[in-house]
Amino acid sequence: MKILSKDYQLIKIFIFIANIKVILYKDIDNIRLGIYTYALKGGGTERITALMLNYLSKESNFYIYVFSQRQKEENEFKIPEKIKRTYINAEHSSKKLRTQLKVKKINILIYQFPHADEINFLNTLKNVKIIIYSHFCFLTWIYFYEIHFFKALYNAFKNSKYIVSLVPFENDYIFKKWGINSILMDNLVSYEYDDVIPSDLSSKTILMIGRASDRFKRFNLGIQAMKYISLEIKDSEMKIISDLNHLENLRNLVNNLNLQNNVKFLGYSQMPEEHFHNASLHIFPTVAEAFGLVLCETKVFGIPSILTGLDFVVISKGGTVIIYDDNPETISKESIKILKNYRYRKKLGKDARETMKKYKNEIIIKKWIKLILSVHKGEKEYNNLRKAAKKISVKKARNITKNQIKLLNKREPFLKNLTVQILLNFTQLEKILE
Repeated sequence: MKILSKDYQLIKIFIFIANIKVILYKDIDNIRLGIYTYALKGGGTERITALMLNYLSKESNFYIYVFSQRQKEENEFKIPEKIKRTYINAEHSSKKLRTQLKVKKINILIYQFPHADEINFLNTLKNVKIIIYSHFCFLTWIYFYEIHFFKALYNAFKNSKYIVSLVPFENDYIFKKWGINSILMDNLVSYEYDDVIPSDLSSKTILMIGRASDRFKRFNLGIQAMKYISLEIKDSEMKIISDLNHLENLRNLVNNLNLQNNVKFLGYSQMPEEHFHNASLHIFPTVAEAFGLVLCETKVFGIPSILTGLDFVVISKGGTVIIYDDNPETISKESIKILKNYRYRKKLGKDARETMKKYKNEIIIKKWIKLILSVHKGEKEYNNLRKAAKKISVKKARNITKNQIKLLNKREPFLKNLTVQILLNFTQLEKILE
């Protein structure tokens, strides 16, 4: 039978598309992917790692290996049984990791630690491409006053090919000025919009969630604010969801303020949502955050949040009140306003949920797969992906930077002379941090 020219062209197109698919899946089939983590139990990074392992296992044909610095424990976040796990003792971890990467024939490693020496070491390996997955905003290390650590880490980033940032103004503006070739990604989320029944906002319950023992999370500000809130709203209650170790200072603060009936320490929970169903407010007074998994969780449940200066977090807008001082009275005034006005509370809760609609794990993991494939193909493909990504405006980035400089000037006396110009010049920044 004679084939018409138009049909022949269509057949050629179909063959071409089929070949592309074969090539794409061949690439996926050939990639041996490693993910290096501290553990699979505990905080946000560990939960994100488990989510990533589950979704990558479902959405791709990668050979996936997980390397962890802690051996298997009880009550870990679940991962697919088919994923091979290897324990890497933290002592001499670089050499042990290198051995395992060679034995497992890993092509790409997703590295999640802020360890400059190890990053520099891994960058020397010939047959493994390293994606550095940064779970911290650079401001974290300035507030920690880890100056040598800060300099070493971001110099290591400057010498690395593939960096993932979670912070838009950091990725699109600060890192660009510092000469760091990073790409912006979103974190996976614990709870997705369609799977959640939102809080009815019926109680006067305030939540604080996270590592309460970490002084930079500043749970003390929330507790101090609670003194003013409880005087105005008698039936108000604060629930602190956190590991209970090393909380003596906070417990003493509660006792000194006579808040024993208003503040409850509930302990760590892998399922904090059991406390979300009628909560009306989340106080989040941390000085720095990258993506804010806790903020994601409360927002998707339609719970309003008060943040102290975190305007640079990608999910900071919508259903939140951002204040630019560290005064417990300011926090309490905003809290009382929310808790006393159901209509206002309801509007904030609706806005909070609305902003979480677009965070679907299936979409986010496909972006990760695209990133992994681009890294597999090399720097040129990775840089094309970077350049194609939507970026925040320079004006918005500069405004955020100015806000953060003002907060640094107020919070850290040794940084009272820090300016935008100095922050954007890494060499000058290194000098002022000495």
